[in-house]
Amino acid sequence: MIETGQFRMSFQAIAGQEHVKRVLQNGLRSGKLSHAYIFSGPAGSGRKRTAMALVKAIYCSGGQDEACGQCLECRKLEHGNQPGLLWIEPDGASIKIEQIRELQKGMAYRSTTNDRKIYVLNEAEKMTVQAANSLLKFLEEPTSDVMAILITENGHALLPTIISRAQWLSFTPMNASRMAEILQEEGLPGSLVLPAVHLTAGVEAARELVSSNWFGEARKVMLQLAQETLANLPSAMISLQKKVIKSDLNQHLGVFIDLWILWLKDMVRLQCGQKDRLLFIDQLDWMERQANSRDSSFWIACMEQAVDMQKRIRFNANGQLTLEKWMIDLRGG
Repeated sequence: MIETGQFRMSFQAIAGQEHVKRVLQNGLRSGKLSHAYIFSGPAGSGRKRTAMALVKAIYCSGGQDEACGQCLECRKLEHGNQPGLLWIEPDGASIKIEQIRELQKGMAYRSTTNDRKIYVLNEAEKMTVQAANSLLKFLEEPTSDVMAILITENGHALLPTIISRAQWLSFTPMNASRMAEILQEEGLPGSLVLPAVHLTAGVEAARELVSSNWFGEARKVMLQLAQETLANLPSAMISLQKKVIKSDLNQHLGVFIDLWILWLKDMVRLQCGQKDRLLFIDQLDWMERQANSRDSSFWIACMEQAVDMQKRIRFNANGQLTLEKWMIDLRGG
């Protein structure tokens, strides 16, 4: 269940997604909201925050297209006392048919204070086939007092019949430069902000990444390994074992390799004379020396190998052996 305090949310506070906000706020003003929505887009693009803002605006008794945050209904929602709302998360790896049946039972009860009932399915693509079919029967007979919001990274993974009965709203990644501008205006360090905005789809996700203790450590260790691999491979292997494989960073290998790929892109940019586009600008001196010591085709090949390494680790290849082989290939150039 989502933390109730997060319902202190408004459309105005959500960065980007102007088209989505405009559609929803027009529906609020005109009283012509859909009975079902699919919020589809990458993680971190603001789907959950937008769902919370919509729910709050619908229940609000003091606003029209934006929650006032002051009325009794807003306060009830913020404190988790809105009986008309059901927010469903996956139970383990999936949303199960039992959860949908409980939802249907909950929607059948009449509220004594507000006729509007809303249910939100987060990670809706994780519904089992049985759950999805059960939900479909519910969507096929919509009532005026029930609204569905399905939040998903991949709306196309839903049943076509579910898609056809809901209004699709696409959430797109926010412009990285704009995200970086917002976060640096907040005082967050550019050395972490610049890579973070290229690894996330929205300001909130990037802010959370930058604020994670492990992310700064991952950047520091990645740069250390890059330097050591090019200068002293045995030392690099020891550092890999100590600072990645046997540390908390082992739980974040995906992002660790993503940082390495961003670094390689910087090396290609340096080869092309694009210093103004560097993400690791604070490392310019040594990176420039290394970039110019090899042909651009070498750095491009390394980047392609790193992407392949990322895929293999994602499909459960041994992280240590995969990284060691890649570092040997990098040094061998």
